[in-house]
Amino acid sequence: MAEQQGNSSNQFFQGGSRPSPPCLFPTVMDFRQSHSHNDSQDFDAQAERRRLKMLNFNSAPSFGFGNSSHQGFPPVVSKLPTGLPGLPIEDRPHSSSSRNRPGLPKVRPFNQESLYEKSREKFKICQSIQTTGKLQVSPEQVYDFTSEDLQDLGEIGRGGFGTVNKMVHRCSNTVMAVKRIRSTVDEKEQKQLLMDLEVVMKSNECPCIVQFYGALFKEGDCWICMELMDTSLDKFYKFIYEKLQRRIPESILGKITVATVKALNYLKEKLKIIHRDVKPSNILLDKRGNIKLCDFGISGQLVDSIARTRDAGCRPYMAPERIDPQRARGYDVRSDVWSLGITLMEIATGRFPYPKWNSVFEQLYQVVQGDPPQLTQNDNGNCFSMEFVNFVNTCLIKEENQRPKYNKLLEHPFIRCSDEAKIDVAYYVSDVLDNMANNGATMFTMNQP
Repeated sequence: MAEQQGNSSNQFFQGGSRPSPPCLFPTVMDFRQSHSHNDSQDFDAQAERRRLKMLNFNSAPSFGFGNSSHQGFPPVVSKLPTGLPGLPIEDRPHSSSSRNRPGLPKVRPFNQESLYEKSREKFKICQSIQTTGKLQVSPEQVYDFTSEDLQDLGEIGRGGFGTVNKMVHRCSNTVMAVKRIRSTVDEKEQKQLLMDLEVVMKSNECPCIVQFYGALFKEGDCWICMELMDTSLDKFYKFIYEKLQRRIPESILGKITVATVKALNYLKEKLKIIHRDVKPSNILLDKRGNIKLCDFGISGQLVDSIARTRDAGCRPYMAPERIDPQRARGYDVRSDVWSLGITLMEIATGRFPYPKWNSVFEQLYQVVQGDPPQLTQNDNGNCFSMEFVNFVNTCLIKEENQRPKYNKLLEHPFIRCSDEAKIDVAYYVSDVLDNMANNGATMFTMNQP
C-alpha cells in the first residue's frame, strides 16, 4: 500500500510543482461548449459543485500508532463514477475500459473514527476489554473494575512500549503489576505485546506461567494487569554469587528446572508455540516460592512442530541450528532445550558458559563450529550430582536430532527426583530477597520488548 501511494505521489510532484490530476469528470468548459451562453452561469456552478463532490479532496490520514503513511499525499478519488447523471456513484455501471486510470492512487476513504477508537481496534486484544474491565484474581474472585479502582504504588519498570507500575486493587487488596502500553507503540512492539498477552490469557491454568488478571483501556492506552513477582532469576543469581559470595543449592536449581520445563511443555502441548527466548531474566521468583516463566512476546507458532523465524530471541542463548546461516530449514522446541541448558549452566556456576564475543562471527564460530559447553561435577568450585551434570549436558547436545524434547526431559532422573523432593523454596528465596533489600539491590527487571 505504501509503495503504491509513494509511486502515485511521484506522479503528482515531479518537477517541483503539483499539476492538477487528469480530470475524468465534466468541467466548466465542457458545459460551456454544449450549452447556450444564457445558461452558462447556472451550469458552471452546478458542474463545479458536482466535480468537487466527486473528487475527495479532503482525504485525511488514518489514525493509529506512529506516523500516518498518508501524510503529505495529494487529493485522491475514493470512487470512480462513469459520468452517468441521476445515479448514485455506487449504483453507476463500471467502465468497460480495462485501462488503468492515470494519476488516481487507491487509498482508503476518509475515516471519521477517533484516535481512541482506532487505538482499541489496533490493539485487537479482545472485545471484552473496555474502559471498565473484568479482573479475575482467583477462580472465585471476579470484579468489574476501572483505573479508579487501582492505587498506584510506583513504577517498577520501563520499556519502549511504556511503563510497568506496582498497583493494588482496592476491593480485593490484590497487589499486581500493571503494564501500561502506550497507544503510540510501533507495529513490531505491538505484535510482541499482543503475542505476550495472548499467551498469558490462555495459560492461566498453568501454575508455572505468570498469571493474567485482566485488562482495560484508559485514554487510548491499554492497561494489562498481571501477577506481581518479586525478582528475576538473572538478578537473583548474580546477587547470590557477587554479593553473598555463595552458590545456589542444587535442590533449588532442581525446582527452577522443573518449573521451566513444565511451562515450556505446556506452551508446546496446549498452545502449539515455542518460547524462543529462554534465559534467566525471563524466569521469575517470589517470596511464596513460586517460579514462573514470562515474556512471550517473540514466541512463535509451530507449524508441523517447526518454527522458521530466525532473528527472534537473545542471541547468546540461541541454539546452533538457529544461528547457522547454512541451515535452510526451521527448528523446533529443542532449540529452547539448548537455551535452557545454557541458562542452567550459567546460574549453577555463576558465569555465562562462553567467553565474551566481540562480534557475531566469533559467536558463529564458537557455537556452530566449536564444541558445546560441558558442565563437570566440580565446576568453578561447585560440587554437582551426576544427575544434574547429565541433565545439563543432555540439553547442550550440539546435534539437534540427538537433543531430547520435553517429554524425554520430564522422564530424566534429575527432573523426577527434583519434582518429588520436599524443598522449602519460599524460605530460601525470602532470605535472599531480604538480603537484596538490605543491600539496596534492584529486584525488578524490565526487558525491552
